[in-house]
Amino acid sequence: MSLDTLSDLLRSVRVRGAVFYYVSCRDRWSAMAPPAREIADAVLPGCEHVMEYHMIARGSGWAAVDGQPPVRLGAGDVVMFPQGDQHVLSSAPGIEPLRRTADWVFSTRKEPKPMPISYHHGVVEAGAPLPVEEADMVAVCGFLGCDLKPFNPLVSALPRILHLPAGKAGDWVSRVIDQAVIESSSPRPGGDAVLERLAEMMLVDAARRYLDSLPEDATGWLAGLRDRFVGKALSLMHERPEQPWTVDDLAREVGLSRSALHERFMRFLGDSPIHYLASWRIQLGAQLLRETRRTVATVALDVGYESEAAFSRAFRRMVGVPPATWRRAQAS
Repeated sequence: MSLDTLSDLLRSVRVRGAVFYYVSCRDRWSAMAPPAREIADAVLPGCEHVMEYHMIARGSGWAAVDGQPPVRLGAGDVVMFPQGDQHVLSSAPGIEPLRRTADWVFSTRKEPKPMPISYHHGVVEAGAPLPVEEADMVAVCGFLGCDLKPFNPLVSALPRILHLPAGKAGDWVSRVIDQAVIESSSPRPGGDAVLERLAEMMLVDAARRYLDSLPEDATGWLAGLRDRFVGKALSLMHERPEQPWTVDDLAREVGLSRSALHERFMRFLGDSPIHYLASWRIQLGAQLLRETRRTVATVALDVGYESEAAFSRAFRRMVGVPPATWRRAQAS
């Protein structure tokens, strides 16, 4: 497996991070966060997909989404909600939560961030953190955003709730959380940029740790990345998208028959190798259109199309508009 394949995808889908809240809680407490899609324009404007995360700096609590058992959280843990689900954090399962509505998030979006919030005895105080020594739980909470279009197979490969226990992380995670607490509780010049980078690191770590934890019979893009044969084929297509790959070529490179490789792709990704390649080429082309001044014709050749016309037809079929139109929209 090539971890560069994961890096390629994360770069191409423009991961962005923001830390919004420094939360301190005491005694009996419970808070509900709205679905990320309802507050995306307030927390990460322009992002197609937004997910919330919480870094537990002190104490313990519980996290839950509808339809799944609650998860116990401890100091040093990170919990993420990759599908953007409405969720609850609480001191114990089953407590009726205070609801943080979308209207409240929009009404406070111009407040300096990270914004302190305290919960205690059913009371919420925005802008007033509890003294650390009085808090039963302290968390740094924020959001991660990324593109879904033209092509992002990672988001659908992640679960609704992703718990990253402290005990299975390296020391760097505890240091990241400590630094996030410092930057959140005592804002300094450049703090926003530091927190954004820390948030982005969380997503990379989450994807890698989730990949490591997958059972042997798992399917999906991350499971395919881990598979000896599918992972190598994905790596080849990501490293050399301009090459005129055929299924026979890929099968020969990875050491399988044509039919066996096709079958493995369908089992793990639900897609054929060539259709995956076409999707990745369009995603890579979109990245080049957005980030460079290369002509559409040059981009077409760079990502493996023989002509501008062929690339434009494929791009329009997948994205809905021609490449030049899409580029102008991204710049506006």
